Amino acid sequence: MKKVVLSMLALSMSLSIFAQKDELKAADKALKGEDLAKAKASIDQAEGLIANADAKLKAKFYFLKAKAYYEIGKKQPALAADAYDVAAQSFTELIDFEKKSGKAKYTEEAQPLLNSLVADVSNKGIKEYQEKDYATAKKTLLQTYNLSKKDTVFLEYAATAAYLDKDFDTSLTHFNMLKELGYTGIATTFSAINVKTNESENFGSKTEMDLRVKTGEYKDPKSETSESKRADIIKNIALILVEKGETENAIAAVKEARKANPDDSDLIFTEANIQLKLGNKDEFASLMKEAIKKDPTNPSLHFNVGVINQEQGRLEEAKANYEKAIELDPNYGDAYLNMGALVLEKDKELVEEMNKNLSNFKKYDEIKAKQLDLYKVALPYFEKAREVKKDNMDVVRTLMSMYENLEMDDKYKEMKALWDASK
Repeated sequence: MKKVVLSMLALSMSLSIFAQKDELKAADKALKGEDLAKAKASIDQAEGLIANADAKLKAKFYFLKAKAYYEIGKKQPALAADAYDVAAQSFTELIDFEKKSGKAKYTEEAQPLLNSLVADVSNKGIKEYQEKDYATAKKTLLQTYNLSKKDTVFLEYAATAAYLDKDFDTSLTHFNMLKELGYTGIATTFSAINVKTNESENFGSKTEMDLRVKTGEYKDPKSETSESKRADIIKNIALILVEKGETENAIAAVKEARKANPDDSDLIFTEANIQLKLGNKDEFASLMKEAIKKDPTNPSLHFNVGVINQEQGRLEEAKANYEKAIELDPNYGDAYLNMGALVLEKDKELVEEMNKNLSNFKKYDEIKAKQLDLYKVALPYFEKAREVKKDNMDVVRTLMSMYENLEMDDKYKEMKALWDASK
């Protein structure tokens, strides 16, 4: 009797193996014929039979499942909303399985597909972000991070997208995760000038850059390392806590970060901003003096103090701040822009006066002369801003208006041509 049972069990297992092989053959054939619906059906059918399969068959199953769901996510996402997630999980299972078994039959072919999957998802997320579809982007960018944990920058992107979507809880979770991971965001980029186009191009590594320069096709190689984003992570956590009404926790978060980084002037400025949001102007002023004292040659600090002073109506103080920022960095475009805007603070008042004196020609002309004098004072600042911020169309528009009022026809036509071309 026992022999009969064993015989029947062996027959059942044999039939199961044949069924597994048949379903995998059908999936493979459907993939080659780009019949993704049939490939998915075969994979799903094989899934229930794979538990007792041998190592060779399991590896093939993981590979075909990963490949099928990757193609579905790429070409027919309606077949499975979580296709990319399933594909990523299957790629991971395949690689882990073959590493343990010591037989990497499919891993070599799977790895490039996994890399392509990560690239597809990341490109999708970046596009969604650029299109300001933050609700979708925050999920896609997080998916990119989950697919490739070494690409921590995508967790930062997901956190930012969630913040812009006003999903503060999700954003806070991601930023806290970045903090726990010790994320700095420090990265090195490699670039060189293309001799033919005279434009800068980036390379994936220093070795690639050096090789391309040696061919003579590129020149002026440059390696640039970005600054740490550690302070920005803490700042974002604090700002989210402010948005959530947890101001005490926000200040505590910054103070904690300042203990670990006592010389980081950006963290002092972050705390100062929070104090300003809370209406604590004296505390703000004290913190800003502390920041500048620690880092007196930092043009950004002087500039940012200028912005706050301008917003608060302390125009002379703002002017001194912008002038100091320009002194420290003669190419500080935003400082020139704000100086120009500060000079034009009186323009609105003059326009209102002119509108009140439309029938009083003498008075009108006197006010108009004052306006033109104001433009003459502001003009050099906007021209310098244009010199260092060539892609800023707002500067072009402002200069176009000023040149027209000052009857500087040639320069007006130049700016108008740039403005028209930008539309």
